[in-house]
Amino acid sequence: MKPETTTHPLKDIGTLLMLVLLSIIGAIIGVQLITTLGVTPNTSIIGALFAMLLARIPLQMFQRYRSIHTQNLAQTVISSATFGAANCLLMPIAVPYVMGQPQLIMPMFIGASAAMLLDAYLLYRLFDTKVFPAANAWPPGVAAAEAIKAGDRGGKQAWLLVVGVVVGVAGSMLKIPMAAFGTAFIGNIWALSMFGIGLLLRAYGQPLTGVDLNAQYIPHGVMVGAGLVALIQVVLVIRNKNTDTVVTHTQPDSEVRKALGLGAVGYVAIAVLLALMGGLYSEMSLTMLLLFVIYAAFAAFVHELIVGIAAMHSGWFPAFAVALITLIVGILLGFPPLALCILTGFTAATGPAFADMGFDLKAGFILRGYGKDLQQELLGRRIQLIAAMIAFVIAIPVVYFSYTSYFLQDLIPPVARVYAKTIEAGAQPGIAFSLLIWAIPGAIVQFIGGPKRQLGVLLATGLLINNPLAGWAVVVGITLRILIIKRWGDQGRTPMEIMAAGFIAGDALFNFFNSIFSSKGK
Repeated sequence: MKPETTTHPLKDIGTLLMLVLLSIIGAIIGVQLITTLGVTPNTSIIGALFAMLLARIPLQMFQRYRSIHTQNLAQTVISSATFGAANCLLMPIAVPYVMGQPQLIMPMFIGASAAMLLDAYLLYRLFDTKVFPAANAWPPGVAAAEAIKAGDRGGKQAWLLVVGVVVGVAGSMLKIPMAAFGTAFIGNIWALSMFGIGLLLRAYGQPLTGVDLNAQYIPHGVMVGAGLVALIQVVLVIRNKNTDTVVTHTQPDSEVRKALGLGAVGYVAIAVLLALMGGLYSEMSLTMLLLFVIYAAFAAFVHELIVGIAAMHSGWFPAFAVALITLIVGILLGFPPLALCILTGFTAATGPAFADMGFDLKAGFILRGYGKDLQQELLGRRIQLIAAMIAFVIAIPVVYFSYTSYFLQDLIPPVARVYAKTIEAGAQPGIAFSLLIWAIPGAIVQFIGGPKRQLGVLLATGLLINNPLAGWAVVVGITLRILIIKRWGDQGRTPMEIMAAGFIAGDALFNFFNSIFSSKGK
Protein backbone atom coordinates (compact mmCIF):
# COMPACT_ATOMS: atom_id res chain seq x y z
CA MET A 1 0.00 0.00 0.00
CA LYS A 2 1.35 3.40 -0.97
CA PRO A 3 0.97 5.85 1.94
CA GLU A 4 -1.16 8.92 1.37
CA THR A 5 0.40 12.34 1.32
CA THR A 6 0.11 13.69 4.83
CA THR A 7 -1.95 16.89 4.87
CA HIS A 8 -2.99 18.85 7.95
CA PRO A 9 -6.27 17.20 9.02
CA LEU A 10 -6.44 19.32 12.19
CA LYS A 11 -7.39 22.29 10.00
CA ASP A 12 -10.63 20.48 9.13
CA ILE A 13 -13.36 21.40 11.65
CA GLY A 14 -15.14 18.05 11.29
CA THR A 15 -11.97 16.10 12.05
CA LEU A 16 -11.11 18.38 14.96
CA LEU A 17 -14.55 17.92 16.52
CA MET A 18 -14.22 14.13 16.24
CA LEU A 19 -10.82 14.25 17.95
CA VAL A 20 -12.17 16.44 20.76
CA LEU A 21 -15.10 14.04 21.27
CA LEU A 22 -12.77 11.02 21.35
CA SER A 23 -10.51 12.82 23.83
CA ILE A 24 -13.41 13.43 26.19
CA ILE A 25 -14.58 9.81 25.84
CA GLY A 26 -11.04 8.51 26.40
CA ALA A 27 -10.54 10.60 29.53
CA ILE A 28 -13.87 9.45 31.00
CA ILE A 29 -13.03 5.81 30.22
CA GLY A 30 -9.63 6.16 31.88
CA VAL A 31 -10.99 7.72 35.07
CA GLN A 32 -13.85 5.22 35.32
CA LEU A 33 -11.74 2.12 34.85
CA ILE A 34 -8.74 3.01 37.01
CA THR A 35 -11.07 3.81 39.94
CA THR A 36 -13.35 0.78 39.58
CA LEU A 37 -10.93 -1.89 38.37
CA GLY A 38 -7.47 -0.40 38.89
CA VAL A 39 -6.49 -0.93 35.24
CA THR A 40 -6.23 1.27 32.16
CA PRO A 41 -6.87 -0.60 28.89
CA ASN A 42 -5.22 0.38 25.63
CA THR A 43 -7.92 2.26 23.72
CA SER A 44 -5.94 2.96 20.51
CA ILE A 45 -7.79 0.31 18.50
CA ILE A 46 -11.13 1.75 19.66
CA GLY A 47 -10.28 5.19 18.29
CA ALA A 48 -9.18 3.75 14.95
CA LEU A 49 -12.32 1.60 14.67
CA PHE A 50 -14.53 4.60 15.52
CA ALA A 51 -13.03 6.58 12.61
CA MET A 52 -13.36 3.55 10.30
CA LEU A 53 -17.04 3.18 11.16
CA LEU A 54 -17.70 6.87 10.51
CA ALA A 55 -15.98 6.52 7.13
CA ARG A 56 -18.46 3.79 6.16
CA ILE A 57 -21.46 6.13 6.54
CA PRO A 58 -22.55 6.87 2.94
CA LEU A 59 -22.56 10.66 3.28
CA GLN A 60 -20.02 13.09 1.83
CA MET A 61 -19.30 14.74 5.18
CA PHE A 62 -17.99 11.44 6.58
CA GLN A 63 -15.59 10.68 3.72
CA ARG A 64 -12.81 12.66 5.45
CA TYR A 65 -12.52 9.81 7.95
CA ARG A 66 -11.38 7.37 5.25
CA SER A 67 -7.86 8.83 5.49
CA ILE A 68 -5.47 6.47 7.27
CA HIS A 69 -3.80 9.52 8.79
CA THR A 70 -7.08 10.78 10.26
CA GLN A 71 -7.65 7.30 11.71
CA ASN A 72 -4.11 7.43 13.12
CA LEU A 73 -5.00 10.71 14.86
CA ALA A 74 -8.18 9.12 16.22
CA GLN A 75 -6.23 6.31 17.88
CA THR A 76 -3.64 8.82 19.09
CA VAL A 77 -6.06 11.11 20.91
CA ILE A 78 -8.20 8.49 22.60
CA SER A 79 -5.22 6.57 24.01
CA SER A 80 -3.49 9.81 25.06
CA ALA A 81 -6.60 10.97 26.91
CA THR A 82 -7.14 7.57 28.55
CA PHE A 83 -3.63 7.15 29.93
CA GLY A 84 -3.27 10.87 30.64
CA ALA A 85 -6.44 11.14 32.73
CA ALA A 86 -6.00 7.86 34.60
CA ASN A 87 -2.28 7.22 35.05
CA CYS A 88 -0.80 10.71 34.85
CA LEU A 89 -3.45 12.80 36.63
CA LEU A 90 -5.97 10.94 38.78
CA MET A 91 -3.57 8.41 40.28
CA PRO A 92 -1.02 11.01 41.49
CA ILE A 93 -3.65 13.19 43.20
CA ALA A 94 -5.20 10.13 44.85
CA VAL A 95 -2.02 9.61 46.91
CA PRO A 96 -2.34 12.81 49.02
CA TYR A 97 -6.09 12.21 49.36
CA VAL A 98 -5.58 8.71 50.76
CA MET A 99 -2.87 10.03 53.10
CA GLY A 100 -5.21 12.65 54.52
CA GLN A 101 -3.33 15.57 52.95
CA PRO A 102 -6.08 17.31 50.91
CA GLN A 103 -4.07 20.55 50.79
CA LEU A 104 -1.58 18.77 48.51
CA ILE A 105 -4.16 17.75 45.89
CA MET A 106 -4.06 20.97 43.85
CA PRO A 107 -0.26 21.36 43.94
CA MET A 108 0.03 17.71 42.91
CA PHE A 109 -2.55 18.19 40.16
CA ILE A 110 -0.69 21.18 38.73
CA GLY A 111 2.69 19.40 38.94
CA ALA A 112 1.33 16.17 37.44
CA SER A 113 -0.30 18.07 34.57
CA ALA A 114 2.98 19.81 33.76
CA ALA A 115 4.92 16.52 34.02
CA MET A 116 2.45 14.76 31.70
CA LEU A 117 2.76 17.40 28.97
CA LEU A 118 6.56 17.52 29.26
CA ASP A 119 6.65 13.71 29.20
CA ALA A 120 4.79 13.45 25.89
CA TYR A 121 6.79 16.26 24.29
CA LEU A 122 10.09 14.62 25.24
CA LEU A 123 9.12 11.35 23.55
CA TYR A 124 8.18 13.32 20.43
CA ARG A 125 11.69 14.82 20.47
CA LEU A 126 13.36 11.47 21.19
CA PHE A 127 11.36 9.25 18.83
CA ASP A 128 13.49 7.67 16.12
CA THR A 129 16.80 8.70 17.65
CA LYS A 130 19.52 6.20 18.53
CA VAL A 131 18.09 5.98 22.07
CA PHE A 132 14.45 5.30 21.06
CA PRO A 133 14.59 4.07 17.42
CA ALA A 134 11.40 3.84 15.38
CA ALA A 135 12.69 0.48 14.09
CA ASN A 136 12.25 -1.10 17.53
CA ALA A 137 9.12 -3.06 18.41
CA TRP A 138 6.62 -0.66 20.10
CA PRO A 139 4.09 -3.57 19.77
CA PRO A 140 0.76 -1.76 20.40
CA GLY A 141 1.75 0.77 17.76
CA VAL A 142 2.32 -2.01 15.24
CA ALA A 143 -1.08 -3.49 16.10
CA ALA A 144 -2.87 -0.15 15.61
CA ALA A 145 -1.11 0.49 12.28
CA GLU A 146 -1.86 -2.98 10.93
CA ALA A 147 -5.53 -2.63 11.88
CA ILE A 148 -5.77 0.70 10.05
CA LYS A 149 -3.91 -0.63 6.99
CA ALA A 150 -6.14 -3.72 6.84
CA GLY A 151 -9.28 -1.61 6.98
CA ASP A 152 -7.95 0.56 4.16
CA ARG A 153 -6.75 -2.03 1.66
CA GLY A 154 -8.56 -5.31 2.35
CA GLY A 155 -7.14 -8.38 0.58
CA LYS A 156 -5.22 -11.35 1.94
CA GLN A 157 -3.33 -9.43 4.61
CA ALA A 158 -6.58 -7.93 5.89
CA TRP A 159 -7.98 -11.44 6.32
CA LEU A 160 -4.83 -12.47 8.15
CA LEU A 161 -5.34 -9.57 10.56
CA VAL A 162 -9.02 -10.47 11.02
CA VAL A 163 -8.06 -14.06 11.83
CA GLY A 164 -5.46 -12.75 14.28
CA VAL A 165 -8.05 -10.50 15.96
CA VAL A 166 -10.54 -13.37 16.27
CA VAL A 167 -7.86 -15.63 17.77
CA GLY A 168 -6.80 -12.77 20.05
CA VAL A 169 -10.34 -12.27 21.34
CA ALA A 170 -10.90 -16.03 21.78
CA GLY A 171 -7.62 -16.47 23.61
CA SER A 172 -8.36 -13.54 25.90
CA MET A 173 -11.77 -15.01 26.71
CA LEU A 174 -9.89 -18.12 27.83
CA LYS A 175 -7.69 -15.90 30.08
CA ILE A 176 -4.66 -16.30 27.80
CA PRO A 177 -2.66 -13.02 27.66
CA MET A 178 -2.72 -12.70 23.88
CA ALA A 179 -0.96 -9.31 23.90
CA ALA A 180 2.10 -10.98 25.42
CA PHE A 181 1.81 -13.84 22.93
CA GLY A 182 1.59 -11.46 19.97
CA THR A 183 4.45 -9.30 21.21
CA ALA A 184 6.72 -12.36 21.19
CA PHE A 185 6.48 -12.38 17.38
CA ILE A 186 7.34 -8.69 16.97
CA GLY A 187 9.88 -7.56 19.58
CA ASN A 188 13.57 -8.24 20.09
CA ILE A 189 13.96 -11.96 20.87
CA TRP A 190 16.70 -11.45 23.46
CA ALA A 191 14.83 -8.72 25.32
CA LEU A 192 11.55 -10.64 25.27
CA SER A 193 13.26 -13.85 26.39
CA MET A 194 14.48 -12.05 29.52
CA PHE A 195 11.01 -10.59 29.98
CA GLY A 196 9.49 -14.08 29.84
CA ILE A 197 12.12 -15.49 32.21
CA GLY A 198 11.34 -12.69 34.66
CA LEU A 199 7.61 -13.41 34.50
CA LEU A 200 8.17 -17.14 35.14
CA LEU A 201 10.66 -16.54 37.97
CA ARG A 202 8.18 -14.24 39.69
CA ALA A 203 5.33 -16.73 39.26
CA TYR A 204 7.15 -19.90 40.34
CA GLY A 205 9.87 -18.57 42.62
CA GLN A 206 7.87 -19.02 45.80
CA PRO A 207 6.26 -22.42 44.97
CA LEU A 208 9.64 -23.89 44.00
CA THR A 209 11.98 -22.26 46.53
CA GLY A 210 9.69 -20.99 49.25
CA VAL A 211 11.01 -17.45 48.72
CA ASP A 212 8.55 -14.67 47.96
CA LEU A 213 10.57 -12.56 45.52
CA ASN A 214 8.31 -9.54 45.90
CA ALA A 215 8.31 -9.61 49.70
CA GLN A 216 12.12 -9.72 49.64
CA TYR A 217 12.23 -6.73 47.24
CA ILE A 218 14.26 -8.78 44.77
CA PRO A 219 12.53 -7.43 41.61
CA HIS A 220 12.96 -3.90 42.92
CA GLY A 221 16.66 -4.42 43.53
CA VAL A 222 17.18 -5.91 40.08
CA MET A 223 15.41 -2.89 38.52
CA VAL A 224 17.54 -0.45 40.54
CA GLY A 225 20.75 -2.03 39.24
CA ALA A 226 19.51 -2.45 35.69
CA GLY A 227 18.02 1.04 35.63
CA LEU A 228 21.23 2.72 36.77
CA VAL A 229 23.30 0.85 34.18
CA ALA A 230 20.68 1.66 31.52
CA LEU A 231 21.03 5.35 32.42
CA ILE A 232 24.80 5.14 32.05
CA GLN A 233 24.38 3.35 28.72
CA VAL A 234 22.08 6.12 27.47
CA VAL A 235 24.72 8.69 28.39
CA LEU A 236 27.42 6.68 26.58
CA VAL A 237 25.20 6.32 23.50
CA ILE A 238 24.71 10.09 23.47
CA ARG A 239 28.44 10.72 23.81
CA ASN A 240 29.32 8.22 21.07
CA LYS A 241 30.25 10.25 18.01
CA ASN A 242 30.58 7.25 15.67
CA THR A 243 28.05 7.33 12.88
CA ASP A 244 26.10 4.14 12.31
CA THR A 245 26.40 3.18 8.66
CA VAL A 246 23.69 0.53 8.91
CA VAL A 247 20.87 2.25 10.79
CA THR A 248 19.76 5.78 10.03
CA HIS A 249 17.29 7.79 12.07
CA THR A 250 15.00 10.68 11.17
CA GLN A 251 16.27 12.66 14.16
CA PRO A 252 19.92 13.76 14.44
CA ASP A 253 22.10 12.66 17.35
CA SER A 254 22.22 16.25 18.65
CA GLU A 255 18.46 16.07 19.23
CA VAL A 256 18.97 13.49 22.00
CA ARG A 257 21.23 15.79 24.00
CA LYS A 258 18.90 18.76 23.51
CA ALA A 259 15.78 16.79 24.47
CA LEU A 260 17.30 15.20 27.56
CA GLY A 261 18.74 18.57 28.60
CA LEU A 262 15.29 20.12 28.27
CA GLY A 263 13.82 17.25 30.28
CA ALA A 264 16.36 17.67 33.07
CA VAL A 265 15.66 21.41 33.35
CA GLY A 266 11.91 20.85 33.11
CA TYR A 267 11.79 18.19 35.81
CA VAL A 268 13.91 20.28 38.17
CA ALA A 269 11.55 23.22 37.63
CA ILE A 270 8.48 21.05 38.34
CA ALA A 271 10.14 19.57 41.44
CA VAL A 272 10.89 23.11 42.73
CA LEU A 273 7.29 24.14 42.00
CA LEU A 274 5.91 21.13 43.88
CA ALA A 275 8.25 21.70 46.83
CA LEU A 276 7.17 25.35 47.13
CA MET A 277 3.42 24.78 46.63
CA GLY A 278 3.51 21.75 48.93
CA GLY A 279 5.12 23.75 51.72
CA LEU A 280 8.11 21.43 52.11
CA TYR A 281 10.30 24.37 53.19
CA SER A 282 8.44 24.36 56.52
CA GLU A 283 9.28 20.70 57.18
CA MET A 284 12.80 20.29 55.82
CA SER A 285 16.16 21.97 56.20
CA LEU A 286 17.57 23.82 53.19
CA THR A 287 20.05 21.00 52.55
CA MET A 288 17.32 18.34 52.71
CA LEU A 289 15.06 20.45 50.49
CA LEU A 290 17.80 20.76 47.89
CA LEU A 291 18.40 17.00 48.05
CA PHE A 292 14.68 16.40 47.57
CA VAL A 293 14.49 18.61 44.47
CA ILE A 294 17.53 16.91 42.91
CA TYR A 295 16.34 13.41 43.74
CA ALA A 296 12.74 14.04 42.64
CA ALA A 297 13.88 15.38 39.26
CA PHE A 298 16.36 12.51 38.85
CA ALA A 299 13.75 9.90 39.84
CA ALA A 300 11.18 11.32 37.39
CA PHE A 301 13.81 11.36 34.64
CA VAL A 302 14.95 7.78 35.24
CA HIS A 303 11.36 6.59 35.67
CA GLU A 304 10.50 8.01 32.26
CA LEU A 305 13.48 6.35 30.54
CA ILE A 306 12.95 2.93 32.15
CA VAL A 307 9.22 2.91 31.40
CA GLY A 308 9.93 4.02 27.82
CA ILE A 309 12.58 1.34 27.27
CA ALA A 310 10.32 -1.42 28.65
CA ALA A 311 7.39 -0.23 26.54
CA MET A 312 9.52 0.01 23.40
CA HIS A 313 10.70 -3.59 23.64
CA SER A 314 7.78 -5.41 25.25
CA GLY A 315 4.66 -3.25 25.00
CA TRP A 316 4.38 -3.41 28.81
CA PHE A 317 5.36 -0.46 30.96
CA PRO A 318 5.71 -1.07 34.72
CA ALA A 319 5.08 2.57 35.64
CA PHE A 320 3.47 1.92 39.02
CA ALA A 321 6.13 -0.59 40.07
CA VAL A 322 9.05 1.64 39.11
CA ALA A 323 7.43 4.59 40.94
CA LEU A 324 7.25 2.34 44.00
CA ILE A 325 11.01 1.75 43.71
CA THR A 326 11.74 5.48 43.64
CA LEU A 327 9.47 5.84 46.69
CA ILE A 328 11.35 3.14 48.60
CA VAL A 329 14.69 4.81 47.84
CA GLY A 330 13.17 8.13 48.96
CA ILE A 331 12.17 6.53 52.28
CA LEU A 332 15.73 5.24 52.71
CA LEU A 333 17.05 8.75 52.08
CA GLY A 334 15.00 9.95 55.04
CA PHE A 335 12.45 12.25 53.42
CA PRO A 336 9.39 13.06 55.60
CA PRO A 337 5.93 11.68 54.64
CA LEU A 338 4.81 14.96 53.06
CA ALA A 339 7.80 14.96 50.71
CA LEU A 340 7.35 11.27 49.94
CA CYS A 341 3.73 11.90 49.01
CA ILE A 342 4.76 14.58 46.49
CA LEU A 343 7.66 12.46 45.23
CA THR A 344 5.42 9.47 44.52
CA GLY A 345 2.77 11.41 42.65
CA PHE A 346 5.39 13.29 40.62
CA THR A 347 7.34 10.23 39.48
CA ALA A 348 4.17 8.21 38.78
CA ALA A 349 2.95 11.01 36.50
CA THR A 350 5.98 10.54 34.24
CA GLY A 351 6.32 7.49 32.02
CA PRO A 352 2.79 6.54 30.88
CA ALA A 353 2.41 9.51 28.52
CA PHE A 354 5.97 8.94 27.30
CA ALA A 355 5.34 5.26 26.50
CA ASP A 356 1.91 5.82 24.96
CA MET A 357 3.26 8.57 22.73
CA GLY A 358 5.86 6.10 21.46
CA PHE A 359 3.16 3.57 20.54
CA ASP A 360 1.17 6.23 18.66
CA LEU A 361 4.18 7.60 16.78
CA LYS A 362 5.19 4.06 15.80
CA ALA A 363 1.74 3.55 14.27
CA GLY A 364 2.05 6.81 12.38
CA PHE A 365 5.60 5.95 11.27
CA ILE A 366 4.36 2.70 9.68
CA LEU A 367 1.34 4.37 8.02
CA ARG A 368 3.48 7.16 6.58
CA GLY A 369 5.81 4.68 4.87
CA TYR A 370 8.54 4.05 7.46
CA GLY A 371 10.10 7.50 7.09
CA LYS A 372 11.05 7.13 3.42
CA ASP A 373 9.70 10.64 2.77
CA LEU A 374 11.44 12.54 5.56
CA GLN A 375 9.46 15.76 5.10
CA GLN A 376 6.11 13.97 5.27
CA GLU A 377 7.22 11.87 8.24
CA LEU A 378 8.28 14.88 10.29
CA LEU A 379 5.12 16.80 9.37
CA GLY A 380 2.90 13.84 10.25
CA ARG A 381 4.74 13.36 13.52
CA ARG A 382 4.26 17.03 14.42
CA ILE A 383 0.53 16.78 13.66
CA GLN A 384 0.30 13.73 15.94
CA LEU A 385 2.01 15.68 18.72
CA ILE A 386 -0.51 18.51 18.42
CA ALA A 387 -3.40 16.02 18.47
CA ALA A 388 -1.98 14.25 21.54
CA MET A 389 -1.47 17.57 23.33
CA ILE A 390 -5.11 18.48 22.62
CA ALA A 391 -6.13 15.16 24.22
CA PHE A 392 -3.90 15.68 27.27
CA VAL A 393 -5.18 19.24 27.75
CA ILE A 394 -8.80 18.01 27.52
CA ALA A 395 -8.03 15.29 30.09
CA ILE A 396 -7.01 17.97 32.63
CA PRO A 397 -10.49 19.56 33.11
CA VAL A 398 -12.19 16.15 32.87
CA VAL A 399 -10.18 14.95 35.88
CA TYR A 400 -10.46 18.30 37.69
CA PHE A 401 -14.26 18.32 37.55
CA SER A 402 -14.71 14.61 38.31
CA TYR A 403 -12.14 13.59 40.93
CA THR A 404 -14.08 14.92 43.94
CA SER A 405 -17.14 12.84 43.07
CA TYR A 406 -15.06 9.68 42.68
CA PHE A 407 -13.06 10.22 45.88
CA LEU A 408 -16.20 10.91 47.94
CA GLN A 409 -17.55 7.55 46.76
CA ASP A 410 -14.27 5.95 47.88
CA LEU A 411 -13.42 5.15 44.27
CA ILE A 412 -9.64 5.36 44.51
CA PRO A 413 -7.03 3.83 42.18
CA PRO A 414 -5.85 0.78 44.20
CA VAL A 415 -2.16 1.50 43.63
CA ALA A 416 -2.55 4.87 45.41
CA ARG A 417 -3.42 2.95 48.58
CA VAL A 418 -0.29 0.82 48.10
CA TYR A 419 1.87 3.94 47.90
CA ALA A 420 0.19 5.44 50.97
CA LYS A 421 0.66 2.27 53.03
CA THR A 422 4.31 2.07 51.95
CA ILE A 423 4.90 5.66 53.11
CA GLU A 424 3.13 5.01 56.41
CA ALA A 425 5.13 1.82 57.01
CA GLY A 426 8.41 3.66 56.50
CA ALA A 427 11.78 1.97 56.07
CA GLN A 428 11.52 -1.70 56.96
CA PRO A 429 14.61 -3.59 58.17
CA GLY A 430 16.56 -5.23 55.37
CA ILE A 431 15.12 -3.27 52.43
CA ALA A 432 18.29 -1.29 51.76
CA PHE A 433 20.43 -4.44 51.94
CA SER A 434 18.11 -6.36 49.59
CA LEU A 435 18.04 -3.52 47.06
CA LEU A 436 21.83 -3.27 47.14
CA ILE A 437 22.48 -7.01 46.84
CA TRP A 438 20.00 -7.64 44.02
CA ALA A 439 21.03 -4.50 42.17
CA ILE A 440 24.30 -6.28 41.39
CA PRO A 441 22.88 -9.09 39.18
CA GLY A 442 20.48 -6.59 37.61
CA ALA A 443 23.40 -4.34 36.70
CA ILE A 444 25.45 -7.27 35.35
CA VAL A 445 22.64 -8.58 33.11
CA GLN A 446 21.94 -5.08 31.80
CA PHE A 447 25.64 -4.49 31.11
CA ILE A 448 25.99 -7.79 29.23
CA GLY A 449 22.94 -7.13 27.05
CA GLY A 450 23.99 -3.60 26.15
CA PRO A 451 21.76 -0.62 25.30
CA LYS A 452 20.08 -2.27 22.28
CA ARG A 453 18.83 -5.42 24.01
CA GLN A 454 18.06 -3.95 27.47
CA LEU A 455 18.15 -7.42 29.06
CA GLY A 456 18.34 -6.22 32.67
CA VAL A 457 15.45 -3.76 32.40
CA LEU A 458 13.25 -6.38 30.70
CA LEU A 459 14.18 -9.05 33.25
CA ALA A 460 13.24 -6.68 36.06
CA THR A 461 10.01 -5.73 34.27
CA GLY A 462 9.02 -9.40 34.18
CA LEU A 463 9.95 -9.87 37.84
CA LEU A 464 7.71 -6.96 38.83
CA ILE A 465 4.63 -8.46 37.13
CA ASN A 466 2.81 -11.40 38.70
CA ASN A 467 1.35 -13.09 35.61
CA PRO A 468 2.53 -16.68 35.00
CA LEU A 469 0.34 -17.14 31.91
CA ALA A 470 2.00 -14.12 30.29
CA GLY A 471 5.36 -15.77 30.90
CA TRP A 472 4.29 -18.97 29.16
CA ALA A 473 2.68 -16.96 26.35
CA VAL A 474 5.97 -15.16 25.69
CA VAL A 475 8.01 -18.39 25.80
CA VAL A 476 5.61 -20.26 23.47
CA GLY A 477 5.41 -17.28 21.13
CA ILE A 478 9.19 -16.97 20.84
CA THR A 479 9.50 -20.72 20.22
CA LEU A 480 6.90 -20.61 17.44
CA ARG A 481 8.56 -17.53 15.95
CA ILE A 482 11.91 -19.32 15.73
CA LEU A 483 10.27 -22.38 14.13
CA ILE A 484 8.37 -20.26 11.57
CA ILE A 485 11.48 -18.32 10.52
CA LYS A 486 13.49 -21.55 10.34
CA ARG A 487 10.83 -23.20 8.15
CA TRP A 488 9.79 -20.33 5.85
CA GLY A 489 12.52 -17.73 6.29
CA ASP A 490 11.70 -14.10 5.45
CA GLN A 491 8.60 -15.24 3.51
CA GLY A 492 7.00 -16.21 6.80
CA ARG A 493 7.95 -13.01 8.62
CA THR A 494 5.30 -10.62 7.24
CA PRO A 495 2.25 -12.93 7.67
CA MET A 496 3.51 -13.85 11.13
CA GLU A 497 3.82 -10.22 12.22
CA ILE A 498 0.38 -9.31 10.80
CA MET A 499 -1.21 -12.20 12.71
CA ALA A 500 0.68 -11.12 15.83
CA ALA A 501 -0.66 -7.58 15.45
CA GLY A 502 -4.12 -9.14 15.29
CA PHE A 503 -3.49 -11.05 18.54
CA ILE A 504 -2.55 -7.79 20.28
CA ALA A 505 -5.51 -5.90 18.78
CA GLY A 506 -7.92 -8.70 19.73
CA ASP A 507 -6.59 -8.73 23.28
CA ALA A 508 -7.01 -4.95 23.51
CA LEU A 509 -10.58 -5.10 22.16
CA PHE A 510 -11.64 -7.87 24.53
CA ASN A 511 -10.06 -6.28 27.59
CA PHE A 512 -11.54 -2.89 26.75
CA PHE A 513 -15.13 -4.11 26.47
CA ASN A 514 -14.69 -6.57 29.31
CA SER A 515 -13.47 -3.70 31.52
CA ILE A 516 -16.42 -1.52 30.50
CA PHE A 517 -18.98 -4.22 31.33
CA SER A 518 -17.18 -5.14 34.55
CA SER A 519 -17.19 -1.53 35.73
CA LYS A 520 -20.93 -1.26 35.02
CA GLY A 521 -21.51 -4.28 37.20
CA LYS A 522 -19.90 -2.62 40.19
